[in-house]
Amino acid sequence: MQQTRSPSDAPLIALIAGEDSGDQLGADLIVALRHRFPGARFVGIGGRRMLAQGFESWYDIRELSVMGFAEVVKHLPRLLRLRRDLLAKLFAARPALTVGIDAPDFNLAVERKLKEAGLVTAHYVSPSVWAWREKRAEKIGHSARRVLCLFPMEPPIYARHGVDARFVGHPLADRFPMVSERDKPRDALGLPHDAPVLAVLPGSRPSEIERIGATFIDAARRVAASMPGLRIVVPAANERVHERLATLLQGFPGTPPLLVDGRAHEAMLAADAVLLASGTATLEAMLAKRPMVVGYRVSPTSYRIAKALHMLKTDVYSLPNILARACGLGRERLVPEFMQDECTPDNLARATLDLLADSERRGAIVAAFEYLHQELRGGLEGRASDHAADALADLVAPRSSQQEPL
Repeated sequence: MQQTRSPSDAPLIALIAGEDSGDQLGADLIVALRHRFPGARFVGIGGRRMLAQGFESWYDIRELSVMGFAEVVKHLPRLLRLRRDLLAKLFAARPALTVGIDAPDFNLAVERKLKEAGLVTAHYVSPSVWAWREKRAEKIGHSARRVLCLFPMEPPIYARHGVDARFVGHPLADRFPMVSERDKPRDALGLPHDAPVLAVLPGSRPSEIERIGATFIDAARRVAASMPGLRIVVPAANERVHERLATLLQGFPGTPPLLVDGRAHEAMLAADAVLLASGTATLEAMLAKRPMVVGYRVSPTSYRIAKALHMLKTDVYSLPNILARACGLGRERLVPEFMQDECTPDNLARATLDLLADSERRGAIVAAFEYLHQELRGGLEGRASDHAADALADLVAPRSSQQEPL
């Protein structure tokens, strides 16, 4: 139950978001927390969406947008300096609550230092403890007094390790209707109603496009060559990605793909099937109720380290397949996925053609996606950000117990 505090109850709340998805979570959380603490001041690290909600960002959010072992090692000196400076600011300000939003490699270390110093911490978005070393759950409890989970299978894992974890629902589940229509997105994108449409999303970061973009575009070429009349739409997350994709699409046979800026959700909704890189986009495609084929490759160094340390505890990687198993839909892969050496143009193209040719299979996948959408809402009423704010409200120390921020 939401409780609004008086305007005089004005805590300082620190939020640390690591990338674009965290910025959206942080912005929604600020709105929900401000209903409970009208005079609250929000500081830390955030992006443009958080700034639009009155957030005071001490650093550029792009400072934390680093992926993979090899990439983290390359930027480690800078990240360590940033962490040291951020901790100094937080120790001086003594916020009533510090919430690390995703970015576990950075945030959990910060949270642990703060918690050891007696400050109240929480972590929003559980790391993938169901895939990478479950025993990490106990260590996460040393960093965060409470963990807010987006997936229903996560709190029981934490409970086995004595950690307070709450399922708050997945915010993406609030943004997609249970039944998604196709005609309006096609009209908006200028795509015909009577042609098969494939959306191709090879990643949102320039590093991903460099690693797997050519593989995905080559796969799309092969699909188009086997399906006359197929229309292809390719969303670009930003200008750098757009430039690289435009180069890769040069000389595409037949009807040239439609390259658009942003509009990833619209592209998914307009499609009959989606060919995409593993990550949050697979969850978005699932919530859009669009059958998909998934592929991905990490840097060879990152992959070798993960394999050598036996860090992977699952043989499925895409979120729809992980959720399907966790929610009792069986061990079979719900969607085709091709990881690392299996992520080839031929494998991706063949699986995509099979999916586009089998309407009965697509229908069964859509039904499973509808069930998983309901599970992500968890029977909770209201928005995930409100449940997250409710789960954090009792952790916020009263104003009288805080020192004035410097």
